Amino acid sequence: MEVKNCCMVTEFILLGIPHTEGVEMTLFVLFLPFYACTLLGNVSILVAVMSSARLHTPMYFFLGNLSVFDMGFSSVTCPKMLLYLMGLSRLISYKDCVCQLFFFHFLGSIECFLFTVMAYDRFTAICYPLRYTVIMNPRICVALAVGTWLLGCIHSSILTSLTFTLPYCGPNEVDHFFCDIPALLPLACADTSLAQRVSFTNVGLISLVCFLLILLSYTRITISILSIRTTEGRRRAFSTCSAHLIAILCAYGPIITVYLQPTPNPMLGTVVQILMNLVGPMLNPLIYTLRNKEVKTALKTILHRTGHVPES
Repeated sequence: MEVKNCCMVTEFILLGIPHTEGVEMTLFVLFLPFYACTLLGNVSILVAVMSSARLHTPMYFFLGNLSVFDMGFSSVTCPKMLLYLMGLSRLISYKDCVCQLFFFHFLGSIECFLFTVMAYDRFTAICYPLRYTVIMNPRICVALAVGTWLLGCIHSSILTSLTFTLPYCGPNEVDHFFCDIPALLPLACADTSLAQRVSFTNVGLISLVCFLLILLSYTRITISILSIRTTEGRRRAFSTCSAHLIAILCAYGPIITVYLQPTPNPMLGTVVQILMNLVGPMLNPLIYTLRNKEVKTALKTILHRTGHVPES
């Protein structure tokens, strides 16, 4: 037992993005603006939602939650990646690796749950407009938000415990730019079939259930929108929902590509993960602000107050 403990891995080496030797600084210059825009865009939405009384509605409450999760999700992996692209150490301690995997799946699953809740919110607003304020009262909104946190914590705890109860006593080079299940399991010194099956089932089941609920909500929404008599009414309803649908497609594409393939392609997985970590969280603020007059108005008001934009 003492010999085995001496050989246990205490730190991992992140090999990073494959086939990028010699272009690390170029990637750093390319990726840093994406991460900066992610933080700036999501902070802007959060400030707009908190400061504007007109945005104190369930729809924008959940949008503010999404901004918080997008900033956290991107920050789980991007800072470490940017540091080693600068030439700093690629080492990550065992505890930091555990934390990175936990928070990656914690925040990633919360986003899936949150998109489902946002779809339910839009379904209630369009299909039951007269009862909307009663159904989506502040207590229910807070309960739904807390529920996404709890479900995300349970989901991530299961995946993290299954991954790190396995012994890691051999090679410690993670063939990825962060600690994730598909990259860590090949390093384990034990049978990983249970962890592989559970992670595949867990991620797949959550993604499938959330997607079906979203599909059901938008099927009902589409039927209700088509029954609206005025063209302007239909246009406004479609405009409200289209941003959410675009964000959902951006979120579910990477999940299917990375985690639900029987034989995943490492290079494809890495590219998709980079898009999911850098581009997706940056796009959400753009998707919601560029198509939303209320958010743009709130941001302009904030800029006017701070003197960054003159009054028109």
